Amino acid sequence: MNSIASKVAVVGSGISGAVCASTLAKNGVSVTLFDSARGPGGRMSRRREISEDGKELLFDHGAPFFSASDDDVLKIVGEWEAKGIVAEWKQSFGAFDFASKGFLNIEQEQASKRYVGVPGMNSICRALSNETGVESKFGVGVGRIEWVDDEKSWSLTSSDGQQLGHFRGVVASDKNIVSRRYTEVTGSPPPLDLSFAPQLVAKLQDIPVIPSFAVMLAFAEPLSSIPVKGISFRNSEILSWAYCDSDKPSRSSTSERWVLHSTAKYAATVIAETGLKKLSSETLTKVAEQVLSEFQSTGLEIPPPFFMKAHRWGSAFPGASIAAEERCLWFGEKKVAICGDFCVSPNVEGAILSGLAAAAKLSASLSLVHSL
Repeated sequence: MNSIASKVAVVGSGISGAVCASTLAKNGVSVTLFDSARGPGGRMSRRREISEDGKELLFDHGAPFFSASDDDVLKIVGEWEAKGIVAEWKQSFGAFDFASKGFLNIEQEQASKRYVGVPGMNSICRALSNETGVESKFGVGVGRIEWVDDEKSWSLTSSDGQQLGHFRGVVASDKNIVSRRYTEVTGSPPPLDLSFAPQLVAKLQDIPVIPSFAVMLAFAEPLSSIPVKGISFRNSEILSWAYCDSDKPSRSSTSERWVLHSTAKYAATVIAETGLKKLSSETLTKVAEQVLSEFQSTGLEIPPPFFMKAHRWGSAFPGASIAAEERCLWFGEKKVAICGDFCVSPNVEGAILSGLAAAAKLSASLSLVHSL
């Protein structure tokens, strides 16, 4: 395949977009990966914070880990393990019931392996976005994606009006760039107008999203009263999950760091009051205090942390799968693929499968073009 003539733009560097970009590059396609964020990861991002006394604190404040059962995904994960960008997190988790104020069960043996990126969850996307054949452009928001009919190509323009290039195909791994939600958040129209493919529009409109708040905590001493490193909570209006981020392989042990995830109901209540615009520091502080208070009300002897901060995930999880069989959306005439966990299943494995499917569609289509 002629890699110069086969240029594809991938918008979004979460795990779905990063897997798609990496797979395309391995197939000889020239890929440019765009993301408005400062680095790769999406909901597998890593957060760097500085405490009041100058300590560097790193948190996986999105996806804490992932599991895999599909053979294709397991093969890729095995490759990542061999490269040292993924490791198994071998710890017991438990379920805590607020009604009885006690653990209902504590794992004796993991039902399936839990994998984490090393040294952070974003390490996987970073490695994929740095592979040969992938040119990554971070801090670049894509404002317009327009079809140039006489060239049979796509022209991309940045949010600030800069020309980003022409591409034979486009992969959107962020559903917001084609949905009304983009306008709700930014006030601007979605970058990609899909009016040429009404069948895709019908599937993408109003995909329900499940919000969550992540609260990052750092403690001077280990929380020795907690018998597990990951907890799911029952009968709480506020708290859904908690896990010890600093316990994962290849993490710094200078402090004990935990990440708490709120319930969707709690997050939705806050968002109903504040909307989707940027939250004030006062609102985020209030959220952090309420979620921490719920954690402390377990009776597990949790001291005050020396660092605390909340982050809003307005679209933490998709509430529907819109292409479970196809694994991505595809419009072959203009070589547009749309991928993400919202296509397959609301987890990392679903996002990987969707990215692989999008790469397969583009690779096959471009191969056919060059064989004509």
